[in-house]
Amino acid sequence: MQLSASIESPARAPSYTGILPCQKIRGMLGAGEILPAGILKDGEILPDQVQPASIDLRLGEYAYPVDASFLPGRAMKVLEKMRELDSGFERFKIDLRNGAVLEKGRVYVIPLLESINLRSDVAAFANPKSSTGRLDILTRLIADRATRFDQVEEGYEGQLYIEVAPRSFSVVVRTGTRLNQLRFRRTRGENPRPITVADWKSLLTEGQIADSSGMGERTGFLPFTIDLRGSGADEVLVGWRAKKHARRIDLERRDYDPLDFWEPIRFHKESSLILDPDEFYILVTKEAIAVPPEFAAEMLPYDTRAGEFRVHYAGFFDPGFGWDMRTRRAGSSRGVLEVRSHEVPFLLEHGQTVGWLRYERMAERPDILYGSDTASNYQGQQLRLAKQFRAFQAV
Repeated sequence: MQLSASIESPARAPSYTGILPCQKIRGMLGAGEILPAGILKDGEILPDQVQPASIDLRLGEYAYPVDASFLPGRAMKVLEKMRELDSGFERFKIDLRNGAVLEKGRVYVIPLLESINLRSDVAAFANPKSSTGRLDILTRLIADRATRFDQVEEGYEGQLYIEVAPRSFSVVVRTGTRLNQLRFRRTRGENPRPITVADWKSLLTEGQIADSSGMGERTGFLPFTIDLRGSGADEVLVGWRAKKHARRIDLERRDYDPLDFWEPIRFHKESSLILDPDEFYILVTKEAIAVPPEFAAEMLPYDTRAGEFRVHYAGFFDPGFGWDMRTRRAGSSRGVLEVRSHEVPFLLEHGQTVGWLRYERMAERPDILYGSDTASNYQGQQLRLAKQFRAFQAV
């Protein structure tokens, strides 16, 4: 429901800069700043779409196969660009309302069921959901007149789209399937408060963000390393490699046998792993990682200074992830990594730095936290596949 112009919504109240929490997102919903797209007939955005520091986005009614990934550029909307590239693209749309297969190796553009009307001091950015990344589904948000993926500028008003490219497995999706999520950042305000050197040192030394204090020399950035030993026992599971030929995965199912789709990777005395080009791996961090309630974190894209490989698709870590409310320290949750090598084989060794988490303050503490106030599939995780697979009893 649109609020009267004389009533200021919670999302408009003066506050700190930073990532907007769930209560502010609910305020944006009430103020019509996040609203159903025109394709959504019942006009409903579901309460459980709102996460501690983001909102889940849902696939619309049709997917459009495209020959190549693209950005519309400053002069065009997404559908205008698609029409320019292929005037008959609408004839080949795929109806998702009763479920449909998105084939691996293909690229699709899908209108989402949500649109946004941002204020001039709020920007948005997107990432795949955790299960999406663990299934090797590349997703990127596209906005009208965008020049960058996954980024929405302050003041944007309009439809949102998602580019979907399954890499390892063909997948069954439906209207309403949630593959990515959107965060909002207040970029200007009366109370800017960046993370200071003293703040960062305190978080590290008190063990609030990792179980190792000798990390994170750069303020706000936490490096993490790879675990290729597990317990160091023979035959212990340290990772998974996607099989080249497997049947499609229905994203609504939760009972697939991991061995039908994945090859186990087990510890060996060299404590190393050669990544083969164009193979997809699920690995885990050596460190336990946590996000205190007043912060949000995002895994950064790969950095070629660490090696020619990518270490993630899904990048958001919500407030409360891995956080032990009793001790106010990092608990047992590891970071699960989606890894793909580029061009050449690459040798990974146990304890090698493979990526970074960037921490950012919340505009205010969220009123729900990951793992304690919401149904959370990956709290307390060690090496964990996507939720579509049964638990595997490793040796």
